[in-house]
Amino acid sequence: MGLVYALAAYLSWGLLVPVHFRMLAAFSPNHILAERIVWSSLFAAVLALGLAWRKRLRLPLPLHRRHALLVLSAAMIGVNWLLYLNAVNRGHLLDASLGYYINPLVSVALGRVVLGERLRPMQAVAVGIAAAGVAVAVAWAGELPVMSLSLAVSFALYGLARKIAGVDALVGFLAETLLLLPAAIGWLVLSPEPFLPAGPANLALLMLTGVTTALPLIWFAAAAVRLRLTTLGLLQYVAPTCLLGLSVLAYGERVEPHRAAMFAMIWVALALYTVDALRGRRPAEPVVEVRSDTGAMRV
Repeated sequence: MGLVYALAAYLSWGLLVPVHFRMLAAFSPNHILAERIVWSSLFAAVLALGLAWRKRLRLPLPLHRRHALLVLSAAMIGVNWLLYLNAVNRGHLLDASLGYYINPLVSVALGRVVLGERLRPMQAVAVGIAAAGVAVAVAWAGELPVMSLSLAVSFALYGLARKIAGVDALVGFLAETLLLLPAAIGWLVLSPEPFLPAGPANLALLMLTGVTTALPLIWFAAAAVRLRLTTLGLLQYVAPTCLLGLSVLAYGERVEPHRAAMFAMIWVALALYTVDALRGRRPAEPVVEVRSDTGAMRV
């Protein structure tokens, strides 16, 4: 079931969510974000109450100082959602795809800088190649891929904050949406766009943003406890690959030469990173002790 949960989460992020948000093109990204926060918080609250009633929810009690990092994670996921909505609604799915390809490498770099995690030689080479790919694209096109880098960095910072906070996935998600809720309500009150649009189809699509936001995260959490980390890490490239295919095949985006070069170098970096991750997960060779008249020898 772990593989099913993981594929459900990544396919949702790569196909269902972008198509869903493209269907909401009549609304501004800010309005969709505000609606998404409201409906996500309601959906997560119902799930949390149901699990708490069945005593299957682990509450983060007593609270620790590190749980204050949920404020940072809420801010980062809010920024990430807004960037993603802008990318989808403006027809820049290639930028979103590139951002989520870069994301794991940014996470590796943050682990080294912030957590003091040591990079194995191949990991350092992978991060260097990815950085070189971005540099080549900037030199070629004369502009920085701001959208892609912002998506990658914001989601990597979100993951770092959640890792340090150490809170249950659903509880953390509920806390984040509740922290963002006042700003979302304020926007909806002041916005000229109606909170409950007249058309039932648009209303249903806006309400479904809560489901398409929360369910993939819950499926991901369910997969994380059932699968090896290496397997989960390899599967994370399903979502940006789907985004890339969707942008080119369904929405007709063009892959310019400098972007193609950048994608190629990042794919090389990800291949090296993946090979290193697989090697790092291999069990150590068994040590066999051979005894002889002259003593014992370990082989």
